[in-house]
Amino acid sequence: QAIEDAYVPVIKFDFDGIEIDLVFAKLSMPTVSDDLDLRDDSCLRSLDIRCIRSLNGSRVTDEILRLVPNLENFRLTLRAIKLWAKRRGVYSNIMGFLGGVSWAMLVARICQLYPNALASTLVNKFFLIFSKWDWPKPVLLKKLEESFLNLPVWDPRVNPSDRYHVMPIITPAYPQQNSTYNVSTSTRAVMVEEFQRGLEVTDEILKGKSDWSKLFEPLNFFQKYKHYIVLTASAFTEEHHLNWIGLVESKIRVLVGNLERNEFITIAHVQPQSFPGNENLYKQSGCVSMWFLGLVFKKVESAERTNIDLTHGIQLFTDTVYRQASALNILQEGMKIEATYVKRKQLHYFLPAETLQKRKKQRVSDISQSNSGLQCKRSSLGESCSDSSKERHSRAASNSSLLNKISKLDTSTAETERLYVFEVVCGMQSLISWPNSKSQVSPTEMEATVALRTSGPPSGCTIPGSNTVSQLRPCFVQGQHKLSGTLITDPKSASPKQHYSPTSK
Repeated sequence: QAIEDAYVPVIKFDFDGIEIDLVFAKLSMPTVSDDLDLRDDSCLRSLDIRCIRSLNGSRVTDEILRLVPNLENFRLTLRAIKLWAKRRGVYSNIMGFLGGVSWAMLVARICQLYPNALASTLVNKFFLIFSKWDWPKPVLLKKLEESFLNLPVWDPRVNPSDRYHVMPIITPAYPQQNSTYNVSTSTRAVMVEEFQRGLEVTDEILKGKSDWSKLFEPLNFFQKYKHYIVLTASAFTEEHHLNWIGLVESKIRVLVGNLERNEFITIAHVQPQSFPGNENLYKQSGCVSMWFLGLVFKKVESAERTNIDLTHGIQLFTDTVYRQASALNILQEGMKIEATYVKRKQLHYFLPAETLQKRKKQRVSDISQSNSGLQCKRSSLGESCSDSSKERHSRAASNSSLLNKISKLDTSTAETERLYVFEVVCGMQSLISWPNSKSQVSPTEMEATVALRTSGPPSGCTIPGSNTVSQLRPCFVQGQHKLSGTLITDPKSASPKQHYSPTSK
């Protein structure tokens, strides 16, 4: 799949079961020698910006490896952190979380701070440092450098748009850029919460009270929130669907940003994994993919009933996608986006029970069940990472040897059959009447109504056929919501959120 309009043009493909992103750059030289040093800034001379971005992928990774004090400990720690991030649903640059190079730079920074520590200690220090990091203070592996090429670099003192980045992690190779410009307030909050959980778990592991499998337990996203938005993208053919879902997926972070700006929403958490639709639900739509967003609503005091209208944020998102598709000339008849608000108890209409039920703790078969010998005393932040005690060093080494087995784990999940009970009339999803359910409402809870509308392309887009507009108004009962153990409350009069940045606009 060629993605020509990406920030870094790329060809994505699978080779022998391995996902590969292939990028291209043309250099101002007749031949490419085997001893070419891409770290030399002169190789960027006379290149267009897209080739510079492509070339910087190699330059950044080479510079990261040069800046870490111990390559073996770095690689082992990074392997553990990447597995943890995938299991906990925070590994996706396109969705507003962190991609591979960003996780590598965070791990490299920890390796710089603790050059003599083993991998088990580095994993714990990773969660300790970044759970307490003063964001948006940037993470830097080295000081920003200038060059004779005068290319634009990340610098909030010069570039006003850089001041709006909420979780900057700066690449070490010139021209330095923020690798996490997709991160939003919500995705940062989700990651910080996961950092805090990781710190608690690794503290228990180093004390011998738990084992490594607990750290890598998958997040049960569908039990985490009370309210969800189901986003579906459909097309008539597989070829059209591949292009369509790629575009929709690349814009979901726009939807997250739109929802964040709603004064009644504190968290909009997207599950990076997509789920296939079912022919029983979308008989006339052909191919369907679904994404799920968990929502945390503010608790508004002194209000018995509050109307929360999500239509505007949804409409801005769909208009953006349709206009982009029209501009790229990929918009075809049958390409649709639909958004549905559901409660947690209604998710079984979209997903099978085995996906929704609370997952049992997944044990890592390659990791020893007995960790009685892994008790390590935690060193404080200011302590030296080198152990004077041979016994303590032996225990840390034992922890690290267990981490060596992480690479053998299979992180893939088997596809399961999706069961649905909806009927589709004339290829368009009808209004959904949810089964009645009895629920107890405490006096402290407030009842609210969510208005949500999905639509077809805006008037500026050309597409064969017509699109209908449907509107859903399900009710929900909203109580108190907690994030990271802290109760979220509101002032009596909710004030509008501050304007979004020019970059996001």
